[in-house]
Amino acid sequence: MSSPPESALDLLDLDALLSEEERQIRSVVRRLVDDRVRPHIAEWYESGRAPIRELAVEFGKLGLLGMHLTGYGCAGASAVAYGLACLELEAGDSGLRSLVSVQGSLAMYAIWRYGSEEQKRSWLPTMATGETIGCFGLTEPDHGSDPASMATRARRDGTDWVLTGTKMWITNAPLADLAVVWARTDDGVRGFVVPLDSAGVTAREIGHKMSLRASSTGELVLDGVRLPAAAQLPAATGLKAPLSCLTEARFGIVWGALGAARDCLRVALDYAVNRTQFGRPIAGFQLTQAKLADMAVELQKGYLLALHLGRLADTGALRPDQVSVGKLNNVREALAIARQCRTILGANGISGEYPVLRHASNLETVLTYEGTSEIHQLVIGQRLTGIAAFN
Repeated sequence: MSSPPESALDLLDLDALLSEEERQIRSVVRRLVDDRVRPHIAEWYESGRAPIRELAVEFGKLGLLGMHLTGYGCAGASAVAYGLACLELEAGDSGLRSLVSVQGSLAMYAIWRYGSEEQKRSWLPTMATGETIGCFGLTEPDHGSDPASMATRARRDGTDWVLTGTKMWITNAPLADLAVVWARTDDGVRGFVVPLDSAGVTAREIGHKMSLRASSTGELVLDGVRLPAAAQLPAATGLKAPLSCLTEARFGIVWGALGAARDCLRVALDYAVNRTQFGRPIAGFQLTQAKLADMAVELQKGYLLALHLGRLADTGALRPDQVSVGKLNNVREALAIARQCRTILGANGISGEYPVLRHASNLETVLTYEGTSEIHQLVIGQRLTGIAAFN
């Protein structure tokens, strides 16, 4: 039997809600993923190595790095266009979307939003082209969901700053050129642009990962790193600054997780139509159709949620708690879809020849980074009740 067209997954004709420009951007990114990523991603994942720097330059040529930012070589695309790009990238692999998210929505956004004009001119143009790779140093070995308790310190020494501490689970760190590092000072939390060739900086690759294996993840050790006063992000005062960067990255995840789910469902649907058991395609059995129907419905609902949040973002009306709704729902449902698709493929579901278990394994990480599901539940709970339950 022939495979069902991908349009079969668009039960509600949601494509009609996009502009022609948004569809064109989506098509360009999808083509890049099909041509450059799909032929190699299983091998990259299995080996735990992907050509990150090479991919960053290719992404930069398409304007994907910091694409929702304006000026300094950035594309100035809409939030919805950025979301669609994240969806298509994560349909290839979550690690690729992580590369783009960390570069654009964390490192570049922090400099773009809170940096000095000199910092913006110095770093953003080459970050937009992928020539310079950035990372975002907030999480610590003992402080993940509670960044207010960070132990990394920055102290004044004359006009300089001296940073000491450790950051953990930092995407891109082992190959990055700079890090936006958040540290506690006598005046509260502050951000710093740290060139990673500075004396006292050590970046170590975290090995033996069972998830996000096509992404580079590391530990940053800052041992008395001396920086000039100009390294501080002047407009970043307090913990709200790094949290606003996380909101930017979480928005991309709201869309990206749908890409992983769509890829799983596309593969499972094709497999079910062409796999024959008991004399008929397994897609003809009621239990299989029930699974496919439920997953397709959740995928469409998640897409509507992402699109609504994107339209809010493009009008400047999007709130952080609304992004928490999107991240909580879409990643949770995407992971459920990936797991269910694995059952449709049976034993073949664990084979690297199919992307389903790879997506499921990646989504286990996406479920917990940029805020665990529990943290997002508490953000939503605070919005509902007016009571903060974090402590």
